[in-house]
Amino acid sequence: MSETTHIKPYLRLSGLEPLIVRPETNFINVGERTNVTGSKKFARLIREGKYEEALSVARQQVESGAQVIDVNMDDALLEGVQAMTTFLNLVQAEPDIAKIPIMIDSSKFEIIEAGLKCVQGKCIVNSISMKEGEAKFIDQAFICKSYGASVVVMAFDEVGQADTKARKVEICHRAYKILTEQVGYAPQDIIFDPNIFAVATGIEEHNNYAVDFIEATAEIKKLMPLAKISGGVSNVSFSFRGNDHVREAIHSVFLYYAIKAGMDMGIVNAGALVIYDDIEPTLKQLCEDVILNRNNDNNQATEALINFAETVKAKGKVEVKDEKWRNDEVEKRLSHSLVNGITDYIDADTEEARLKYPKPLDVIEGPLMDGMNIVGDLFGAGKMFLPQVVKSARVMKKAVAVLTPFIEQEKEARKQAHLAAGTTNEEAAGAAKILLATVKGDVHDIGKNIVGVVLGCNGYDIIDLGVMVATDKILDTAIKEKVDIIGLSGLITPSLDEMVNVAHEMKRRGITLPLMIGGATTSRTHTAVKIAPQYDDGVIHVLDASRSVTVAGSLLSKEQKPAFLESIKKEYDKIKDDFANKKTVKNYLPFAEAQKNTAVINWDNFKPVAPTFTGTKIFETYNLAEVAEYIDWQPFFIAWEMHGKFPAILSDEIIGKEATKLYNDAKKLLQQIIDEKWLNARGAIGFWPANKVAADTVDVLADKEVIKLQFLRQQIKKATGQPNLSLADFIAPAEKNYQDYIGAFAVTIEGIEPHIKKFEKNLDDYNKIILQALADRLAEAFAELLHARTRKEFWGYATDEHLSNEDLIQEKYLGIRPAPGYPACPDHTEKYKLFELLGGKEATGITLTESLAMYPASSVSGWYFANPESKYFGVGKIEKDQVVDYANRKNMPLEEIEKWLRPVLEYDA
Repeated sequence: MSETTHIKPYLRLSGLEPLIVRPETNFINVGERTNVTGSKKFARLIREGKYEEALSVARQQVESGAQVIDVNMDDALLEGVQAMTTFLNLVQAEPDIAKIPIMIDSSKFEIIEAGLKCVQGKCIVNSISMKEGEAKFIDQAFICKSYGASVVVMAFDEVGQADTKARKVEICHRAYKILTEQVGYAPQDIIFDPNIFAVATGIEEHNNYAVDFIEATAEIKKLMPLAKISGGVSNVSFSFRGNDHVREAIHSVFLYYAIKAGMDMGIVNAGALVIYDDIEPTLKQLCEDVILNRNNDNNQATEALINFAETVKAKGKVEVKDEKWRNDEVEKRLSHSLVNGITDYIDADTEEARLKYPKPLDVIEGPLMDGMNIVGDLFGAGKMFLPQVVKSARVMKKAVAVLTPFIEQEKEARKQAHLAAGTTNEEAAGAAKILLATVKGDVHDIGKNIVGVVLGCNGYDIIDLGVMVATDKILDTAIKEKVDIIGLSGLITPSLDEMVNVAHEMKRRGITLPLMIGGATTSRTHTAVKIAPQYDDGVIHVLDASRSVTVAGSLLSKEQKPAFLESIKKEYDKIKDDFANKKTVKNYLPFAEAQKNTAVINWDNFKPVAPTFTGTKIFETYNLAEVAEYIDWQPFFIAWEMHGKFPAILSDEIIGKEATKLYNDAKKLLQQIIDEKWLNARGAIGFWPANKVAADTVDVLADKEVIKLQFLRQQIKKATGQPNLSLADFIAPAEKNYQDYIGAFAVTIEGIEPHIKKFEKNLDDYNKIILQALADRLAEAFAELLHARTRKEFWGYATDEHLSNEDLIQEKYLGIRPAPGYPACPDHTEKYKLFELLGGKEATGITLTESLAMYPASSVSGWYFANPESKYFGVGKIEKDQVVDYANRKNMPLEEIEKWLRPVLEYDA
């Protein structure tokens, strides 16, 4: 038996990092703003040849949670092949973008082929079809396969688009046989789009369109089980545009049946998606009649739904509190409260259930866990979203709190009875325990908290050790508490090394517990290459909270665990071997040449603007109401694993309804924070004379002392005329004999701890996580506010600036504020100099941990550059000759600086 027979046939995509579409994977988010037909800004930048600037659009897509980015250059004013080639080549030099797979999107195959020549990893081609005949289809498929790409295949042939079930199945099956038998495509690399058309149009021929799609999906999955199915869901309700209430019900009913039939992914563009079981019975019946084409002779079902829609439209969608569920039996009431996150009646209902059941533990193991199982099933099916799950957890915790005193009384009574009888009292093992901790030196824990809530909702006993937890404390607690799994979290780069250390210590101490790895900087590749080799008893990277339940369940199942760990080991061994054997194309300039290819700035015709003061300015307390006006809400939703552009996310077809509820709750809490002065915004800014004195070194004059700032330079080969940038390029060279300046800032949001403790005491994870996410947003907003005042007032180099908050989010201002540890200056150790210039903890209120994380966690710091030519960029991968030079300039041992620069090293340190 060959090794390849052990590799499960999943759709596997990759940029610099893999994206494996497993059976439990939910809808894949494809970022579409790098599309000249979908983004005016992107189209303008491409037409003007500002490709480097256009990269910021791609970067924003990745930061917003896109798992794939769609790149399209189909514009009559563009040379599509040249535009696609230029942009994708630049993308490959930006690790923070290139880490995710690319979807090469074009109606012209010559553009697709040009893109395939540029993309590293495994991409998706969108799309090919048989509309121009088999010969051309086969030719294009061979080309796509030769580049290792997966393909989207439209259900389209020489006759036209498939509309009936038979045509959909016939075309897809015909394409499948061609692709697998003649071209040699792996079935899992084929994605079919069998076409979703509108129903209830009044035209009888259209009435069976939804049934055709659903039945075709089931038949396609039966004939071709490894292929994927996609479609544009909002098309099905097009007849009811303008009536969101009816549309969301139609979509929910359609998806209910389509997903059961095997639909894997969908594109939905408007309205909101309600939980199928929550649709009012009359509307659900009418929607099912239309979707399933029942009772629809002479368009009877269509007419009935249209008439109902008119009544909804006439009276408007008024939110009426339905309390009929209060008449149900207590088990159903508890379940309703859990699914809908209602705490109003939970104390009384739990007490009623306690009196009804023989033991208080029976209430937990019975109706409460039954309700949480429903929550888990809905979340796993994509019918509930993270904010709803966290609300459900709040209800569960409050119910358990009511029962706990009675459970403890029973335990004590049994203990005394056993003592009196002279027998032992062996308690049941109880729920499986999972220990969670943010590793030493790291202060970030929102993601870890969310994972804890989701796991808790699924019946696990969570021991959360918090942040900055030393290895010995993690392992000592795991042994003492007899936990079943250890979960590690980290956000900053040094946390990766700390996780390696934990795995090493687990092996040395003979601990045999599974180890789950998660956090923003972690990846499956790093886990496989660096962490897993240190430990033999199971290391698993968990992408996000929704995956944690499946992983934990597999690890705790005696039946599933051996096979699960064996499959993970084989997968990670292959990743490790591929990483070791990868053939890296040496596409780097020698460092000396890169240093000569600097940004071209006409210093002879440019005179720097002097700031209004030099030295520092401290803001001990800043008006939070003013700070809040600068909030960028999009990352707030990303923290809740709700991806989409704000404010469009509030009307998104799938998550819009819950996103709106979350937004309203956050705004309400934010107002309370401001009114009651829960938090304090504290900051410091400063400006100093500065000049570039060497290729990548800037001298800063602070109180007659010179502090040398060291920067890194891009080393990847660029297109002709494109510079290899360093931040040092944006400061005037000393030989020009005039004074330039540099600025710095640090801001923090203080005072969160007592309010976090209050929410924890009240068993309110929902508001606790909202508060943490708001504190992060306020810190970023404060940084944005001070940068705006710096440009217009404190430095004054853009006094006439008039930008909206949207303009600020899109970085349309002059100058930049890059942060140490981020793509333009990835070395965290330069923070020491930044904080020294600003006056340290005394001035800023911020403490640097040993891993150079900032505490409080809601803190932001960085440099100010005023030059109008300055721009954000990523250093990308660099070669050893530059790292040696950098270590010498910083007077640090090479192995020490390699530790901090590991993510950008072209070589394996």
